[in-house]
Amino acid sequence: MSGSGVKAAVRWLVSVAPDPAACRWEWERNPQGIVLLPAGKRWDVLILPGELGYPTLDVLTRLVDRPGPVLADFGDARMGFFVPPGTASRWLGTGVRGAGPGTWIVVPYPGRAAGGVRWLIPPDGSGTLTDATLLELAMHEAAASAATAARHGDGDGDGDGDGDGDDSGNEGGR
Repeated sequence: MSGSGVKAAVRWLVSVAPDPAACRWEWERNPQGIVLLPAGKRWDVLILPGELGYPTLDVLTRLVDRPGPVLADFGDARMGFFVPPGTASRWLGTGVRGAGPGTWIVVPYPGRAAGGVRWLIPPDGSGTLTDATLLELAMHEAAASAATAARHGDGDGDGDGDGDGDDSGNEGGR
């Protein structure tokens, strides 16, 4: 991220903090480099298990140039997709947790990995969020691909059984 991009992202994120100056101070001086920010004001967060989140992000990045911010923990057990406010209260997906009003999110400084969490897609400062309908479609496609791979004993989801991500049926895509 460029310097101006980081500044814009910081402004956007701290705009929801009860005390923006204290939030900035924590990011700059706390050795863990994280803050807690309230969800439900400018964004909600849908938290997916990593085994669904990563393939969902792959599908999503094929559908849109730049999805909204996405966080991941360092164990890759969970991923958080920033979505419009109100989404968490309406979400009915199994295995997906919603963080909306009354919940707090652990957030690292944009462009830095810290405190067990990192940005996979940092905020750009413009307020771009992932459309919840598009996220749901990407989740369905990712889940369907995983189910196909499981049925065919294929670890890459292309259905040809060779695990190379190429549906030619030739090992290594040759």
